[in-house]
Amino acid sequence: MIETVMMAIKERRSIRNYADTDVPEKALQAILEAVQWTPSWANTQCWEVVVVKDPKIKEQIHAAVPASNPGSKSILKAPVLIALCAKLGTSGYYKGLVTTKFGDWFMFDLGLATQSLCLAAHALGLGTVVLGLYEHDKVNAALNLPEGVDNVCLIPLGYPEKVSGAPKRKNLDEFVHYDTF
Repeated sequence: MIETVMMAIKERRSIRNYADTDVPEKALQAILEAVQWTPSWANTQCWEVVVVKDPKIKEQIHAAVPASNPGSKSILKAPVLIALCAKLGTSGYYKGLVTTKFGDWFMFDLGLATQSLCLAAHALGLGTVVLGLYEHDKVNAALNLPEGVDNVCLIPLGYPEKVSGAPKRKNLDEFVHYDTF
């Protein structure tokens, strides 16, 4: 079992070019279910997911992404764009009070949800890339997000045109420390 999990982690790539093929609804639902089962702070499940297929909304979102972002064109090219959003003030809070040194814990929970989503997509032969460099307020407006919900990342989703090799990784001894730093 660990071999299967490690293979998925090692083989998953950031995909920026997508084939002109629709994502089957059954596959999309399986990917969304991966988010549903992601662990979160005190099971707050602070995520909100907006699935965007409408080309007009994708155009609005694309306008909020700088051309210097290498994934900007994937917003328009991918058949599905997933916006992962967070309900603010829930994760990392207990009885309305923040309980961690780092404040709102939503970025941690959404990071876990992002990994679940990307690995589930990869297992289904689909590609993803996680985008974070854009004007979040403009994307929030395009998605019509309510007060207290903020977009954290955009994830284009579709069948890859091609898959590249793995980028160089640090050796374990470059970042692993035992007992003390």
